[in-house]
Amino acid sequence: MSTSLSTPSSQQRNVALDVFRGMTVCFMIIVNTPGDDATTFSPLHHAAWNGFTPTDLVFPSFLFAVGNAMSFVMNKWNSMPTQNVVWKILKRTAIIFLLGYLMYWFPFFRLDKAHNIIASPIGETRIMGVLQRIALCYGIASLMIYFLKIRTTIIICVLMLFLYWIILYWFGDPSQPLSMLGNAGYKLDVWLMGENHMYHGEGVAFDPEGWLSTLPAISNVVGGYIVGKWIQKKGNNYESITKLLLAGFALMVCGYFWDLLLPINKKLWTSSYVVYTIGIDCVIISLLIYIIQIQHKIKWSTFFQVFGKNTLFIYLLSELLVTALFIIPAGANSNVLRWSYQNIFSHAGGYLGSLLFAISYMMICWLVGYWLYKKKIYIKV
Repeated sequence: MSTSLSTPSSQQRNVALDVFRGMTVCFMIIVNTPGDDATTFSPLHHAAWNGFTPTDLVFPSFLFAVGNAMSFVMNKWNSMPTQNVVWKILKRTAIIFLLGYLMYWFPFFRLDKAHNIIASPIGETRIMGVLQRIALCYGIASLMIYFLKIRTTIIICVLMLFLYWIILYWFGDPSQPLSMLGNAGYKLDVWLMGENHMYHGEGVAFDPEGWLSTLPAISNVVGGYIVGKWIQKKGNNYESITKLLLAGFALMVCGYFWDLLLPINKKLWTSSYVVYTIGIDCVIISLLIYIIQIQHKIKWSTFFQVFGKNTLFIYLLSELLVTALFIIPAGANSNVLRWSYQNIFSHAGGYLGSLLFAISYMMICWLVGYWLYKKKIYIKV
């Protein structure tokens, strides 16, 4: 990571993009840190399997924002030697992947039954995850866009979506090819990594950010890139955002009807899910451009710009801090997180208290981001 002190004249940023990324991270922190998962409002849960909730939009929007930001950086790459560009892409991919891996390994120790501190074995550390998927999608999409024409990249992405559809049904269990333990992605992950290196939050070894399901997720990054280039070429005007809105609605309709053949499923990252979420993101970014860039209503956006300026750092902070608070004891058989919820927020009622806890935690992360924002400190990878 590197830290830069920038002035507005030295670093021009797309405000709508910063707000879009900020909204994504803000919502991501809220859904990741409820006071009590059992009493969380249903829109703040992922769909149990097939289906779609607002929470299911968060991760693909993060990837969409990565591609959108990449469209502004690509112009700089054109003036650099090819080997420098490739090295920059590969280095950033490796750093983000490593940060994600270390984040899941943190705090690198655990307590045994006798409450002795022992090192967390590397053989049980999760390999894939959110940042790992972001890294791989960024790296592959960047290399495709840099070396290929955009039309060729789009064709490859469309082919990958259909290829993924075929793989799921061809290599999955004949009776249940889209089930949690019967899908092709699960089989590949077990073969490549083994169950000890997979996510166990579903009660079994199943990784929603596995290797195979990363393939269709590349299209979310490419979609964000195309939208970014479109806005740069056509400008922030009524015609450009109207066409972007229409494209978004068309993709949403395609995703909706594709769901009849291939269910929209975030945990499998199905092709219909990709098309549907890119469509929604097109609609959201066009509305933000209309409000911020055309109507010049920008004061409200400062809150989200705080998150958008240091997206990756604040996301890492939110995940590492909650892990640290979870292992700090507070009272008998409790920790700081559980104690604060039970003694402060639970009095507001189960569902409301859980939401207030999540918002309060998000605000703690925001305050750190606000200090960086006021100091014009931008932490990059």
